[in-house]
Amino acid sequence: MSTIKVAVTNHEPAWLDLPAGVAKTIDLITEASSHGCKFIAFPETWLIGYPAWIWSRPVDSDLSVKYVQNSLRVPSPEMDSLCAAAAEHDIAVSLGFSERCGDSVFIAQALIDATGKLRMNRRKMKPTHMERTIFGDASGDCLSDVVDVAGLGKVGALSCWEHIQPLLKFHQFSQGEQIHVAAWPALHDFEEGSPGFWSMSTDGCLGLSQTYAVESGAFVLSATTVISENGIEAMGTKGSPIMGTPNQSSSAIIGPDGRILAGGAGKGKVENEQLLIADIDLIECTKAKTFADACGHYSRPDLLWLGCDGRKKGLVKPYKVL
Repeated sequence: MSTIKVAVTNHEPAWLDLPAGVAKTIDLITEASSHGCKFIAFPETWLIGYPAWIWSRPVDSDLSVKYVQNSLRVPSPEMDSLCAAAAEHDIAVSLGFSERCGDSVFIAQALIDATGKLRMNRRKMKPTHMERTIFGDASGDCLSDVVDVAGLGKVGALSCWEHIQPLLKFHQFSQGEQIHVAAWPALHDFEEGSPGFWSMSTDGCLGLSQTYAVESGAFVLSATTVISENGIEAMGTKGSPIMGTPNQSSSAIIGPDGRILAGGAGKGKVENEQLLIADIDLIECTKAKTFADACGHYSRPDLLWLGCDGRKKGLVKPYKVL
């Protein structure tokens, strides 16, 4: 059976509070399962919320320390709890989170299958612009494998502006992705004169998700974040042109031909704090690829090809003395 019920969150994170964030995540996993969903997607840094202050001030030592202290380690008891919730409710989970390693943090994504097994854990290849004031770069582990998940199909994920990285996207396409999670932070409508670009706006990022769907021939679950007055107060961004006002989430479920099937920024949008749910039929992926398969009949590997190095590079590299 190729039809699957999926959910995308349209919610506000528990800002800077890992225990509360884990509890809310488990509540949403439970709710999605109660609707018959077999997969749920969360946005970028859902745990513990996107560090919005970085676009207002490059240094905030107090918030930076709190952010690191509340970020999720892998492995950890908190991750174990999330995996157990997925298994209990027979649902796969794509989770966006800030990953702590030592006293450094990384923008990360994990894929947990319906048995509770952690199938994939990747880091964002390169933090974008001001994100580099707090987050580190990934190594070869950012080139994560698309995972063939029982009952779902081939599932992959990228974070935010990784969706403007042509080579990284092609690496995903080459693995026959059928369901893609596009994870985003809080987005706002574009305002003329703002220091941000249109490509950072609600419409700009939704357009990137739709483009990914067309290029890959996959369903895209575009997960965005809500920021309310509570989040703005926690981040200290009130009045800032970027993430300084409350927003309307614009999560969307997009078909392989780029159509918005549910959600988005228009008339189909779902109110904040409500799950976006839709049935998807993977036959539509095959149908789209009969017209254009970028890594199949519509490719020219004799002319253009991609090389990559997926090895994780460590800080210490012992050598044998000959």
